[in-house]
Amino acid sequence: MLPTVALVGRPNVGKSTLFNRLTRSRAALVHDIPGLTRDRHYGRARGDTRAFLVVDTGGFEPVAKSGIEREMARQAETAIAEADVVVFIVDGREGVTPQDLAIAARLRRTGRPALLVVNKTEGIDRERAAADFHELGAGVPLPVSAAHGENVKALVEQIEALLPRADDADESAAHDDRVMVAIVGRPNVGKSTLVNTLLGEERVIAFDEPGTTRDAIHLEFDAGARHYTLIDTAGVRRRGKVTEAIEKFSVLKTMQAIEDANVVVLLLDATAGIADQDAHIASYALDAGRALVVAVNKWDAADTEARDAIKRDIDRKLAFLDFADRQYISARDGKGVKAVLAAVDAAYKAAMSRMPTPRLTRALIEAVTRQQPPRAGMVRPKLRYAHQGGHNPPLIIIHGSSLGAVPDAYRRYLERFFATAFKLRGTPLRIQFRTGANPYAEPAARRRPKPATARSRKSAAS
Repeated sequence: MLPTVALVGRPNVGKSTLFNRLTRSRAALVHDIPGLTRDRHYGRARGDTRAFLVVDTGGFEPVAKSGIEREMARQAETAIAEADVVVFIVDGREGVTPQDLAIAARLRRTGRPALLVVNKTEGIDRERAAADFHELGAGVPLPVSAAHGENVKALVEQIEALLPRADDADESAAHDDRVMVAIVGRPNVGKSTLVNTLLGEERVIAFDEPGTTRDAIHLEFDAGARHYTLIDTAGVRRRGKVTEAIEKFSVLKTMQAIEDANVVVLLLDATAGIADQDAHIASYALDAGRALVVAVNKWDAADTEARDAIKRDIDRKLAFLDFADRQYISARDGKGVKAVLAAVDAAYKAAMSRMPTPRLTRALIEAVTRQQPPRAGMVRPKLRYAHQGGHNPPLIIIHGSSLGAVPDAYRRYLERFFATAFKLRGTPLRIQFRTGANPYAEPAARRRPKPATARSRKSAAS
């Protein structure tokens, strides 16, 4: 298992900026607004000699008693408890604050190896900026600029010196076989609760307030022999209601999570019905070609009439997701959650399936035998053979002649036929037509004008 480094500090000191710098990514949202990060956000970093996990945390307020600030503090406390090294970040431009003193006292009680980092020192006297922070009693302050990368290399060297001895066997573990699963939906449908139930711990904040999750949080999770990366995303509201800059960033991160995922779990609320926004989110996942599972949460809180109504609404408003499995669950109580994971496995298997060319061609011949493509004028398209052109989603390339005249209705017929023939449940299917060149057609550049006949010369002269 890789060693863990937790980044802690009060709000808006640059923890997420340093996280992105260490992981060489843009995985964490960065904005000049305090409290943007709320959950623990994990990333992989590599120094000169060691790899390690970096944990970005929300603004740490040890004295918070209630509300979202208390939930954020609990997340930071958990990150500190599981860390091998704690990086305590302060703001070099604002100096020591009472909150910094409280955090320093809390870290001393844990006994964890800690480094004191004075951030935002670009353009000012670094030594003078760092001098004030000796009173924290958290070690020798290290001035850095996370935004500009100044002195970050020295920080990484100090982190590596404090990490426990490397376990080569653990560091060589493969990370490429993980199934990326994005949990998406409207605000307050229970996405974070579902993630916590799958993980078996309160890894992300689940709070009865829309918009609690702001970033797309990547969480590694193992179930048996299968390895997953769960992506807890922010709730996506109707475009007209998205006004704050933070929420606009959150929506972009959710869209990015859909693009990165192998399987998307669309979470619906049984007590709130199906809204147009649910269809918009599903359409985006479908356009991205992602395998999809529909999970209806809070099923235990819905009465018989509400259950019947939501099933009718799914059939009517989400009819284009007829390829996706539906699961009716209670994320809070864990009911039906295992079935969601089984549906994710089935959808991923279908999305990554391999279809041999002979089987595809035989299926194509059978489909055409059952129903030929309609004529386009005097010509009927001829579908000769098929092969697979990609996966996630599966792409079938069909070769033949006059395929530009194949109507969309017949394309949909073929998609349904192939999906049934190869049991591709849970994933969309793409079909691409390629019309072959006529081998008997002479290129225009090589055509010669026909010699003039006596009749044509006589008509030209007259």
